This record gives sequence, structure tokens and C-alpha cells, in this order.
Amino acid sequence: MAISGKYGQIHIPKIGGDEPVFILRAQDKLAQGVVEIYKILARSHGSELAGQLDREIERFRSWNGPKKMPD
Repeated sequence: MAISGKYGQIHIPKIGGDEPVFILRAQDKLAQGVVEIYKILARSHGSELAGQLDREIERFRSWNGPKKMPD
């Protein structure tokens, strides 16, 4: 379980029940850019995660559902 300020308690394996999480959804017009910025930050700190984020960025970019500003 994890705790999202917006979505409440959610089940995510390997995350403690009281650990806060922040969720970005593909419908959020700003989400792809946020992941791209996170990739830059990860790379600048030497994180191997940076190389894995291109796939996630592409998934956000190619999602065909409606997009809107976050609420």
C-alpha cells in the first residue's frame, strides 16, 4: 500500500503503507514534460534510472486518450 494525497491509499508492491507517492497520469498535459525533467535530474545525479525513462516518456507521448490540464 501507498498513500496518494489525491487518490488515497493504493496498492503498489514494494511500497510501504505509509509512504507517500505522487502519481502522474497520461491524461495530464504536463506529465510527459515532468518525466522528461525527472530524466534530466536522474542523469545529472548518475542514476541508472535515466536510461529506462525513454520508454515511459514514449508511453506518455503515444497515449491517444484525452488530455487535460491537471485538476
